[in-house]
Amino acid sequence: MFLPFTYANRGNKPILSLKMVYLFSTASSSSASGEFLKHLLNNKNGYGMERALNAVTCKLDSRCVDEVLEKCAVSDPKMGLRFFIWAGIQSKYRHSSYMYGRAYKLLEVDRKPQVIRDVIEGYRVQKCVTSGKMFKVLLNLCREGKDAVLGLWVLREMKESNCRPDTIAYNVVIRLLCEKGEMDEAMGLMSEMEVSDLYPDVITYVMMIKGLSEVGRLEEACGLTKAMRGHGCMPNTVAYSALLHGICRFGNLERALELLREMEKDGGQCKPNVVTYTTVVQNFVEKCQSIEALSILDQMKDFGCKPNRVLICTLIQGLCKDGHVEEARKVINRVTESGIPYDSCCSLLVLSLFRIGKLNEAEIFFRKMLAGGLKPDGLTSSTIIRWLCQRSRILDGCHLIDAIEQSGSVSSIDSDIYSILMAGLCEANHLAEAAKLANLMVVKGIQLKGPFVKNVIECLKRCGKEDLASNIDNIKS
Repeated sequence: MFLPFTYANRGNKPILSLKMVYLFSTASSSSASGEFLKHLLNNKNGYGMERALNAVTCKLDSRCVDEVLEKCAVSDPKMGLRFFIWAGIQSKYRHSSYMYGRAYKLLEVDRKPQVIRDVIEGYRVQKCVTSGKMFKVLLNLCREGKDAVLGLWVLREMKESNCRPDTIAYNVVIRLLCEKGEMDEAMGLMSEMEVSDLYPDVITYVMMIKGLSEVGRLEEACGLTKAMRGHGCMPNTVAYSALLHGICRFGNLERALELLREMEKDGGQCKPNVVTYTTVVQNFVEKCQSIEALSILDQMKDFGCKPNRVLICTLIQGLCKDGHVEEARKVINRVTESGIPYDSCCSLLVLSLFRIGKLNEAEIFFRKMLAGGLKPDGLTSSTIIRWLCQRSRILDGCHLIDAIEQSGSVSSIDSDIYSILMAGLCEANHLAEAAKLANLMVVKGIQLKGPFVKNVIECLKRCGKEDLASNIDNIKS
């Protein structure tokens, strides 16, 4: 007699059998997934399962795989995993990263890693022929779950099953170990590769250099950079950048500059880019050596690499924080030739002064920008005006908005600032300024926000601006 469900140790809640899942789901599933489920059901003991699946002529796609996994995950995750492995080695289908994530989640591999062990043991007991491709599907599942322990176990089982791991398989596990900072184990796998007549490739070396650099094992990381050349792998920008980051973090900044020069000399794939230089500048700034970082601008210029906005922002902020405001001003004059707008650099200086607490200096420089015909960006303008509002300098904030408008700046100021200013002007009975600002809000289509609406509308009506009050009240977001 067929039972529609079984009971397990889950608080006596019924768990549907795969057969019942199949019967309940075929109406809503695609015809392809229904066919696969039927063949899985007929071979639920595992023997001949893959042969049965090979006989299905329906098209295999991600939707089909997802539906089968959803149904199998309810009652038989091991069967679901075997189907997933089988699907992953088909010539006309390939699992996407998304599908690996779905499988890891649906089969609850993080909570039930035993499902992988059981499937591998099932292959062995049933004397199924396994392949490297099948194990790579499992390794990719481990990679998706960032499970280094399980990944290493799968790699060992791969060898036990006489499926010789290749460099790609080793790289998956080495990456997982490096991400966990387990560098001794990762180094052991590299040595194991060489014993097995496999050679680390560029990907292997980059992962190892990055991993060693991140835990401060700089001498070993430098040694691997040299060893790459001996194995016919030229260090690239990624490898050097990882090493550079480690040297900046744990080592001597002078050594970082030497490595930069070495990269410039090697050229080719080792050629430093603006991101590489920015990394060094950031580390100099973090160690309160912003003045020393100025030399990198000269080095970049000599190498023909132009700084970008991120680098300049980092340098200006560092100089201001270290008390070198005048040097920060000089930097602005030096980098405009690189194509970064002068207005943008000046805005960065204003924000930097503001962030280190030099508020009055920031306001003075901001006003000089406007007086000199420069156009500050929206973030800088909003920051200064908001600060003025917080200090109850409503009229000053209103006049600055007027000056910004006259400068022709197209950058947007935060819309809530207009509402704060309007409320402050009305409360202080600055009716003429309030009417002028209200008219600007109507022209720009800026909606009055917050708890200010009623008072502002009444204020405009009191000063005889009924039409303006009606217009500003009708602006919708």
